[in-house]
Parts: sequence; structure tokens; C-alpha cells
Amino acid sequence: MNFDYKVFLILSLLNIMVILFLIKVIKAREVKKTQKIINNAEIKKNEIILNAKLEADKIIAKTRQEIDLEIREKKQNILNMENNLLKRESNIVFRDNNLNEKEKLFNIRQEKLENDIKNLEIEEQEIRKKNNFIISELEKISCISKEKAREEILARVKENMDFEIVKYLKKSEEEAKENADNKAKSIIALAISRYAQSEIAINSTTNIHIPDEMKGRIIGREGRNIKILEQLLGVDLIVDDTPEIITISCFNPLRREIAKKTIDYLIKDGRIQPNTIEEFIKKTTNEINDEIHEIGQKAVFELGLSNVSSELLDYIGRLKFRTSYGQNVYNHSMEVAYLAGIMAAELGLNQNIAKRAGLLHDIGKSIDYEVDGTHVELGVKIAKKFNESDIVINAIASHHGDEKAKYDISVLVSAADTLSAARPGARNKMVENYIKRIEQLEKVCNSFPGVNKTYALRSGREIRVIVMPEKISDIDTFKLARSIKEKIESDLNYPGEININVIREFRVIEKAK
Repeated sequence: MNFDYKVFLILSLLNIMVILFLIKVIKAREVKKTQKIINNAEIKKNEIILNAKLEADKIIAKTRQEIDLEIREKKQNILNMENNLLKRESNIVFRDNNLNEKEKLFNIRQEKLENDIKNLEIEEQEIRKKNNFIISELEKISCISKEKAREEILARVKENMDFEIVKYLKKSEEEAKENADNKAKSIIALAISRYAQSEIAINSTTNIHIPDEMKGRIIGREGRNIKILEQLLGVDLIVDDTPEIITISCFNPLRREIAKKTIDYLIKDGRIQPNTIEEFIKKTTNEINDEIHEIGQKAVFELGLSNVSSELLDYIGRLKFRTSYGQNVYNHSMEVAYLAGIMAAELGLNQNIAKRAGLLHDIGKSIDYEVDGTHVELGVKIAKKFNESDIVINAIASHHGDEKAKYDISVLVSAADTLSAARPGARNKMVENYIKRIEQLEKVCNSFPGVNKTYALRSGREIRVIVMPEKISDIDTFKLARSIKEKIESDLNYPGEININVIREFRVIEKAK
């Protein structure tokens, strides 16, 4: 047992020694591997650092090249700009020198003109002295003054040669018209070139497309049909060589609409004669009146208003055929109503009353073609006639500052009116001035006794005055035309020439039964 125990101890010690040796060997190998890995990692680290340095050097070199190129380009641009500035400076100096030279020439010419004017004034004074001397000598010889001689001659001429003078004036006017035809064409061409054709076409003309074979029937034998159409409708019908088109010219949109529908009916019916023309004009006028009423109903429905008189609806609908500064008054009134309603709602005011006041603020423009007075005054009368509220009446009266705004809604309507009118393209003052000039022409002609109707045609270049045959004779028509001409020349300012046509038509109608 003792022997076995010793052997076991020896073997155990040997095993332990072997194990320790193996552990040492294994640790030595692990240390070598670890050292090898560390060495390899150090080598790779050095390689990565070297490659990174090389790559950085390349990037730096490339960046330097790009920066140098950009600097060179900027320097070149700066040089070019400096050269351009130098050229401009030289041009400015050259222009300045030219302006100085022109100014010197202008001063010289101005001095010469002033001297010429002084010389002309001296010559004019000498001529006046000579004329006065001649007149005084003639008065001494004839024993009558110049004024008395003129009065006596005029009295005799007026007494004995009334008809001859009228005939002579008519002949002179016809000769002047013939000689002025070319000049009139050049004036019209110049006016067209200076004025926007699109604007005048929108505001005073309407085109109708018809077959070319119908043009002759519209004109009628010796122009009978077209004369009746123009006379009854108060428009100018332009039938030229333009294929399949007749142009209706008139400043009043309502007249143009009636004329357009009447001609459409005549073309569809095919019976174009005086009786049929009058029949369709009446029919079209009734349809337009119905359409006006529907327009008023539509406006009230869209705004959600109630308790609006049926007659007041007609006034509202007529605004569709009225323009102000090139802006359609109906569209403008609807726009003001919406704007005033929105602002009233935001301020906690009565939105319906604001809309009502906005819609009716320009209602006077529906009749200002026919009744004297401003559209504000007429609008107040209409509102009172249909028992509108004090707020609505005050909004109408104060929207142009004619009266003080007593209510907040009146202020809102005035602001909405300004907003609607001030937006770009809303208004064209030239069109309003043109319409006022047309109205003045018709008003001047209607002021003479015996005048039945007056129509301004061709953008105010022609006036047709229809007289009552029982009050104006044939000879009186010549005198009336002369009187209208003189009153227009003395009271109105207008460009170019105006043709005045006085029409006296006598009809006798009998019915055989």
C-alpha cells in the first residue's frame, strides 16, 4: 500500500509537471501569435496612414488646381467688366458731348424763332394800321360806318335770300365733304393706329355672322331696309367687304343687344321688309325686357335677398347693359355686394343689409341715360320709391362722399366700391369719357324744338337727328342742321369732325278693308 501511494504521488507530480509544461508551451505559442497579429496590424496601420496621406495630397493638389482655375476665371470676368465699364463711360461721354452740341443748336434756333416772331408782330401791326386806314377812308367816301353797312347788308340778305343762302350753304357743305374725303380717311387711319381697337370693339361694336347672300337683303332696295333698321334701332350698321359679318356700332349696349337679336330673327325668318322689321323689333324689345327681369331675379337669388319689388328687379337687370369706366355695372354691383357682405360678417353686422346696400349702391346708373341727375341722386330716389331702409339709402347717398356715412354698413359699401373699382383692369376712364361725350352730343341735338329722336353713331363721328315732319319743313331742316353744328362747335370739345344728318320722313298709312 505504501509502495502504491508513493508511485501515485510520483505519477501525479509528473502529470502536473507535464500539464504545466504544456500550459507554458501553449502560452508561448499564443504570445507569438498575438505578437504576430500586433505586428501585422501595425504594418496595415502604417500602410493605411501612408495611403491616406497620399490620397490627401492628391485631393489637396486637385483642390488647389480648381481654386487656381476659379481665381483665374474671376480675374478674367473682372477684367471684362472693367473693359465694359470703360466702354460705357466713353459712350456716356460721347452722348454728353452730342447733347451739349444739340442744346447749343436748339438755343440758336430758339433765338432765331423769337426774332422771327418779333418781326411778324411788327408786320402784323403795320398791316392792321393799313386796314384801319383803308376802312376809315371807305367810311368817309360812303358816309356810313362799317357796323351799319354790315347790319344793313345782313338784314337785306336775311329778308330776301333766306332759301338761296340755305341752298348755297348746302352746296358748299357737299363740296367740302367731297374735297375732305381723303383727309377724313387719313384722320381716321391715324386715330385707329393711336387707339386700342380691341377696347372700342368691346365697348361700342357687336359683330353678327351671316351668310354673304343675306347682306343684300339686309340692305334692301336702295338701302331701304338698312335705313329703317338704323332709324328704329338707333344704331349704325356697317356692311362692308368682310365676309359673313355685319358690324353693329353704338355706344349703348342695350341698343346693340336689341339690334343683334332683331337681325338674327330676320335672318332666320327670311322676310326682311319694313313691316317685318318693326314686328321683330317689338318682339325683341319684349324679350330683352323679360331677360332684364330674369337678370334681376338671378342677382337677388345668388345674394340670398328677400322682399325685393318686381319693378326694382327690372332696374337691377338694366345694370347688365350699362358700363362705367369700361367696367360692367351689374358685375361691379354684385362684386360690391359680396365684398360688403363678407366684411359685414367679419364685423358682426347684418350681412343681408350689407349685400342689399352693395347691390343697390349704383342703381341710379340704370336710368341716368334717360333722366337728368347724377346716379347718386337717382339711386336715392329709386330706393325711397321702393321703401328701402335708411341704411341702404344712406349707403347709396354716401358711397362717393356726397353725404356723410351715418352707419357702419355705409362705410363698408364705400370701401367695397373702392376695392372693386381699384383692382387692375377693372376700369378704363377713356370709355367713360367717350360715353359722356356721346350723351352730350345727343343732349345738344334734343334741345332744339321739333326734334323727335337723336342717335350718335360711329363712335360719335355721326349724328342722326329725326325730326317731327308736322313741325319741321324741308327748308327748316337745313336751318336746324346749321344751328346744331354751331351749337356743337360753341358748347362742346371734340376731336376730328362730326357729320350731322337731319332726317325728315313723312308717312301716310291707310288700311284697305
